[in-house]
Amino acid sequence: MKDGPSIAPVAALAGDPARANMLSALSGGMALTASELAEEGGVTLQTASSHLAKLAAGGLVTTARQGRHRYFRLADDDVARMLEAIMGVAARTGHLRTRPGPRDPALRKARICYDHLAGEMGVRMLDGLLSARRIARSGDELHLTKNGTAFLREFGIDLDRLSAARRPLCRACLDWSMRRYHLGGALGAALLARFEELKWLRRENNSRVIHFTRIGETGFIETLGLATSSSQMVSSPQGAQRSQKIMARRACN
Repeated sequence: MKDGPSIAPVAALAGDPARANMLSALSGGMALTASELAEEGGVTLQTASSHLAKLAAGGLVTTARQGRHRYFRLADDDVARMLEAIMGVAARTGHLRTRPGPRDPALRKARICYDHLAGEMGVRMLDGLLSARRIARSGDELHLTKNGTAFLREFGIDLDRLSAARRPLCRACLDWSMRRYHLGGALGAALLARFEELKWLRRENNSRVIHFTRIGETGFIETLGLATSSSQMVSSPQGAQRSQKIMARRACN
């Protein structure tokens, strides 16, 4: 008998086409009903209920009740990271469900991965944080620096609350479309929530696609120091705060 985790049961659960489509729909972080997931999986409600029971028993999804409705969502961000990694392998090896269409560039530019920013914008965000030494990387491990702590507090992130949670603060999540890492974990989720609070972006209905507003993309680039012009670079927490205030004022006008 071989020791260690057995990947076969998890692979079998995620490998069924209908269940794979259901898990993919849930990887956007939304909670969906069995009827909605039946449509995503292309199966009847009865069959979907059977699949969902297996996914719940296998620890891949959890359930919650609200009124008369029962909702399903991914069990945690570990499951989301697993799905994102599988999607990366599928894309690299040519296993695509459809040919790229008009929505494909938008999906690759910015999308939600469970509860954090992914795609080109997500990778750029992590690159900017690493380049400014706000996050340090050791192998696949990410760590918040003292410089990063000051910057994020100025930007309005409650690090005390995030640090008190059981979830890892920083996590490197392999991006399926960029084949590089974006920022996951509690900090990745908090930054996406902050961008939404500032109205820098909006989520497309019934999709994982995220659209940045013109002002929002400018604020994102300037705050993270991603601008190509040195005069636009924001290299300090105070600079980030000024950019944030300017963007917030513009959004209200």
